[in-house]
Amino acid sequence: MLEENSSTPDAQSFAEALAESFTHDTIEVGQLVSGEIMAVAGDVALISVGGKTEAVMDRSELGELRPGDGLDAVVVALQPELRVSHRLAIERRQREALRGAYANLVPVEGKITGRNKGGYDVSIAGIRAFCPMSQIDLAFPRNVDAYLGKSYRFRITELSDDLSTMVVSRAAVLKEEREQSEAQAWERITTGAVLEGEVKSIRDFGVFVDLGGVDGMVHVSELSHRASVRPSQVVKQGQRVRVKVLEADREKHRISLSIKALEADPWAEAKDRFSPGSSFTGTVARKTEFGIFVELLPGVDGLIHVSQLPPGQGMDDETFARGNSVSGWVKEFDQNRRRISLTLREMATTDPWADAAARYPTGTLVEGVVERTASFGVFVALEAGLTGLIPASEADVPKGTDLASRFVPGSKVSAAVLSVDPERKRLSLSVKKAKESKAAKEFRKWSEERQSERRQEVTAFGAALAKALESKR
Repeated sequence: MLEENSSTPDAQSFAEALAESFTHDTIEVGQLVSGEIMAVAGDVALISVGGKTEAVMDRSELGELRPGDGLDAVVVALQPELRVSHRLAIERRQREALRGAYANLVPVEGKITGRNKGGYDVSIAGIRAFCPMSQIDLAFPRNVDAYLGKSYRFRITELSDDLSTMVVSRAAVLKEEREQSEAQAWERITTGAVLEGEVKSIRDFGVFVDLGGVDGMVHVSELSHRASVRPSQVVKQGQRVRVKVLEADREKHRISLSIKALEADPWAEAKDRFSPGSSFTGTVARKTEFGIFVELLPGVDGLIHVSQLPPGQGMDDETFARGNSVSGWVKEFDQNRRRISLTLREMATTDPWADAAARYPTGTLVEGVVERTASFGVFVALEAGLTGLIPASEADVPKGTDLASRFVPGSKVSAAVLSVDPERKRLSLSVKKAKESKAAKEFRKWSEERQSERRQEVTAFGAALAKALESKR
């Protein structure tokens, strides 16, 4: 203290200067004054507060300030010496700032120091404030202790004149920030715009993307060109994605987005690769009651109709398990409808019906493979692209017999050609005629064999008779 250093020349001169300078008739306690740090000695600092008036202040309040620096201070005493406080000046400014923030709805910085039954204790400029639990976030907090020790921006909602009561809200600040972000985001969101956002949540029906304050939805059908994929297979939560705005309705707060629209259309490549008659190799993607869908390219599926499976094979065959590889031929390609018809049955390279009548004249015995049966007959494949029909009446089975039990798909059958109509692409066959023809052939063969045997017997008898007659001579 000053008494301890009074024996030194510097301390004596400082004390004398201090005593001579106390001319403060116009200064009052509580007054805010501006001054300059003149000197520092021991635990005090000498502050010039205008004219020849100097005051003392605790050295601990200087902080980083040094002699020659200016500062504001509040007069705390006039006797026995003029004493000021820089800390109180700071607090006064802060309190005035709090009142201004409350009046003008300006957010203030605060640190959460504790929690009680109804909410949180918040320290703002050294003053204790209260934030209700419902006002700490936009939604009720799941973990009420997650906010402790952290600093946030708050809106002062209640403030007493002496600042003894101050109620604050963080939710009000967050709501205002969200509204500002939404307004800025909507300026960018227009139909056709390409934007970048963050995947906010994933649902079975689609994905919600945060576009910077506004959420848009990518329906599952707009996630990828690939069919039957789950949203979680395409994107992950928190992932940054580029999207195209398909629809933007600000009044309804509805934004439809597409990720698929920014990807290359795989059907453009498919047109050149899968022309009718070409071969394919793909992966079984899924099954329906009418056929098997095969992924030919990512985003391009073809359909093998049940009628195009190999004879004797059904969709429950292990060959067609999901993920298995299958190979076959392309029957049809429809770019506009984005449909590809596939077949696992060998396709003809030329039209087999063009000369069918000449190659299969009436009565010709043929052998084919049973494709399928119906109540009216049996379909038999004779060659690639050429299928004939055995009417039920020509199947050579008792009336009322289940054709499927006698003609198993994939089995071979012999038949005779009844008729060929190339224009209508119809070829009629008959098992009955084939059997009759076969029986006739077998009878002729037996008859010819019997005749040959008789000729041999006659020849042998004649030879023996001739020999006997010769001996009698």
